[in-house]
Amino acid sequence: MSRFEAQSHLTDPKNRNGAFLIRMSPKDGVGYVLCVRQGSKVKHCLIGQSDGGFALETAQSFSSLADLVLHYQTHQILTREPLGQPCKRREPHTADLSKATVDEWELPKDEFTLEEQLGSGFFAEVYRGRWKNRINVAIKIIKSDSELNHKEFQREVQILKALRHPHLISLMAVCSASPPYYIITELMQKGNLLSFLRGREGGALEAEPLIDMAAQVADGMAYLEEKNSIHRDLAARNVLVGENYICKVADFGLARIIKEPFYITLDRKIPYKWTAPEAISHGKFSNKSDVWSFGVLLYEIMSRGGTPYPALSNQEVYQQVTTGYRMPAPPSCPKAIYSIMTECWQADPRSRPDFKELCVRLGCGTYLFE
Repeated sequence: MSRFEAQSHLTDPKNRNGAFLIRMSPKDGVGYVLCVRQGSKVKHCLIGQSDGGFALETAQSFSSLADLVLHYQTHQILTREPLGQPCKRREPHTADLSKATVDEWELPKDEFTLEEQLGSGFFAEVYRGRWKNRINVAIKIIKSDSELNHKEFQREVQILKALRHPHLISLMAVCSASPPYYIITELMQKGNLLSFLRGREGGALEAEPLIDMAAQVADGMAYLEEKNSIHRDLAARNVLVGENYICKVADFGLARIIKEPFYITLDRKIPYKWTAPEAISHGKFSNKSDVWSFGVLLYEIMSRGGTPYPALSNQEVYQQVTTGYRMPAPPSCPKAIYSIMTECWQADPRSRPDFKELCVRLGCGTYLFE
């Protein structure tokens, strides 16, 4: 279980302060981690293992994890309050609408009800909706004014079918019997990350949950990287936020599955302020150009929805960046996070970190209590 899944479980209203769980970290060499709810936050503490024993503090070791838990339910844990009740289990959740749709993607439009519009883009509009008036969903309606949009629809559906990850938006169904075509995905209650950051709730967040949100995006992008897929439009507007600040990368309208290290395109409909120089100048997209975009997204997160390169036009941004200019750190941004941004903005794509490394650097943090 990842730290994000643990946080989602422990911050469920059914769990109170002191609720805990022990998870096996998915990261190599980490092992067991004790996760404890403290107010609205969750602390992660590495459980050391040596000579067959388990320990949070080197002075005291226990023969089993059960003995360790029993001890810290009656004693302070690293100068904090004792452990409370074990985390309550949730009912299993599936991203599919019903058993009948697990293998059958196509559903009729009349099973869906459109509610308010959530957003609009070049190829599509997104609405909040309901399936059979029972399940909340997001409905992406592809604009049907050109053949290109039909191709974009088919491309996005194929990508969504192939990619499944906790930090990528999940496809539930499609409606393609007649235009306009629908793509049905899970609904993320807090909307897109950019609007969330610019709102009251997101604007009030401290650095720690913001970094966690960035790490979740890196986690989803590391999966895309592993699957030889590039996104080409990674930005806060294309990340969705759910309860407990769970983040998922969305909008695969520009994504491509690649077999070579680079994907070449002459398409000029690209988001200049988020796009790597080599992608703008030569249409050369790769996982490392996505890393550049992630650096800009990290700037958006740490500036609570700030606009990249304010007051500069697209052409001015390209000219400035290619001559060495880089955005300064947002106010109150930790030095370590700004260092990651500047590494993402290395002129040579080979010098940029990959998403697997970014995920570790942002997601591991410290497993000892701060």
